[in-house]
Amino acid sequence: MKLRTTIATAITMAAIMPNSALATISEKEAAALLERLSKLEQEVVRLRGELSSADSEKKETVAPAKKAKKTESAPSFSWKGAPEVKDKGGWSVKPRGRMLYDFANLSSVPDSIDIPGEGFSNEARRVRLGIQGTMPGGFGYKLETDLPGGASLTDAYLTYKHDDWKFTFGQHNNFQSFEELTSSNDSSFIERAAFTDAFGFERKLGISAATKFGSVNVQGGLFTDNLDDLDDGNNAISIDLRAFASPKVDGMQMHFGGSLHMRDLGDSSDTVRYRARPMVHSVDTRFINTNQIAGAEKETSYGLEAGLISGRFHAQAEMHSIEVDREGFEDPSFFGGAIEAGYFLTNDTRQYKGGVFKGVKVNEPVGSGGIGAWQVNVRFDRLDLEDADIVGGTQDAYMASLIWTPINNVRFLLNYGHLEYTNALDIVEGAPNDFSVNVWGARTQVSF
Repeated sequence: MKLRTTIATAITMAAIMPNSALATISEKEAAALLERLSKLEQEVVRLRGELSSADSEKKETVAPAKKAKKTESAPSFSWKGAPEVKDKGGWSVKPRGRMLYDFANLSSVPDSIDIPGEGFSNEARRVRLGIQGTMPGGFGYKLETDLPGGASLTDAYLTYKHDDWKFTFGQHNNFQSFEELTSSNDSSFIERAAFTDAFGFERKLGISAATKFGSVNVQGGLFTDNLDDLDDGNNAISIDLRAFASPKVDGMQMHFGGSLHMRDLGDSSDTVRYRARPMVHSVDTRFINTNQIAGAEKETSYGLEAGLISGRFHAQAEMHSIEVDREGFEDPSFFGGAIEAGYFLTNDTRQYKGGVFKGVKVNEPVGSGGIGAWQVNVRFDRLDLEDADIVGGTQDAYMASLIWTPINNVRFLLNYGHLEYTNALDIVEGAPNDFSVNVWGARTQVSF
């Protein structure tokens, strides 16, 4: 309206000025000019409206871009047997668990003797649930509980990583054995080598550190007891050290290591004993057993370990010697060791990471046109609990296993063992001094 009024005023003034060329414009022509000016004004208004609308659309276009940028930093999801959630700030969380169901049958040789534990048995060997993840600043965590027999904490710890160092605080494995540190999800047999159970290898509450010096990895820590034993007033303290190297030679993954365990038994001295089940856990009878060792004050264990993976073939060997310092008695020394070899019938191989054997990543899983991974293993296992005045017997186990892994995270195991015992008189009521047992075991397993 301001533009129209200004032009109209100019025309009027020009009309009353005699020397102006506009003085000759008639009223009709002036009206026509004003009408054209009116249309011009309307067109300006329309263009202003379109310009305002374009500016508004531009602002709306920029806003979603900013929103999209914010969406890009939202947590990401991946699948590793279970969902894993991560964000760019360093937080992550992943549920974890396993279900291991075992079935076994034990028979004596000769079958004329009657010993406890004979016949069929079964159990939920492990049913575990937990979570693990990372936190900003190099921190991480893991919490897992075992459900059979009542909830019991297995791993429960906090970690911190800085450069080549890793520190762990809480209940965790204490670096005593290659066999013990290899997960039960990935073991070649239903049960680990007999010495791991006999010598009491288990998770304990403590603080540890791990690092690398050149090609050698070193792990060490200070530990008390398992969380389940702390309520009993035990105050044992142990120092555990392990070192290993894992070179690759001509495509072969090799492993060489050793460990040292020194434990002051404290008030636990009256409960120290070494014993083992017959290579299956559902049979609760121990055919080899030192019973309580009188006067025990300290125990010291030395271990040597070796492993090899070459294509479909793998091999492993380990031995441990444990000596008990006693007050007023001779100090006994006991021995345990095992050697095994395995071969994949399919085009698969065993994995290795961080100083332990891992499972298999199935090349041709069931459901994708394949038959899964098939593996056979053999093992010789010896446990000797005789020394000084202690007669706990000896156990020699000759074992074989067949493992089918149809897909990652699922396994079926079938085990056979022939176990020979000597100097086992009176360890199990009704058993002769020397005898043998045959044991069959099977496992159904899912883990994530």
